[in-house]
Amino acid sequence: MIEVQIDSIRVSLMSQHRVVVLKDVNDERYLPIWIGPCEAESITVRLQDSPAPRPLTHDLLRNVIQEMGGTIRHILISDLRNEVYYARIVVAVGGEELDIDSRPSDAIALAVRAEVPIYVAEAVMDKGGTEPEADLEHEIVDELDEEEAVDEKVDNRKLSAFADFVDTLNFDELDDKDD
Repeated sequence: MIEVQIDSIRVSLMSQHRVVVLKDVNDERYLPIWIGPCEAESITVRLQDSPAPRPLTHDLLRNVIQEMGGTIRHILISDLRNEVYYARIVVAVGGEELDIDSRPSDAIALAVRAEVPIYVAEAVMDKGGTEPEADLEHEIVDELDEEEAVDEKVDNRKLSAFADFVDTLNFDELDDKDD
């Protein structure tokens, strides 16, 4: 199992879906998982320590588990089949360890509330994980720097033309016409 932490939650510009990006705590590998807007909001609310006047659904689930004498041990993103992720919530109760099926988004929302580790099975990380390409990152940054330099030259030319135009204006004449 690979321990991960939530790196970010990103918004798709094309749909209502969000992507939670999990980062390997010991490596530069990331696992992006599509989640719904409600689950993204639930995770974000907890990560930002925003108080809710009443328990949200994932708070309720955590409270029920605790009231029944259970302890959430960790969650595991356990499988990836046909582009669908599967998760397990591991709960200790009555001397037993229960392995409860869950959607990854719900398991993550519960994990941030219970402050327990989030793990990803190695096979899942191998299938769905990504690593940033250092050379590609540098190329993109270099290209952006070049574009910004060109943009600055263009903007300065545009601004100097505008400044020349403003210099030709006689504001005193405008005031005289209003009277």
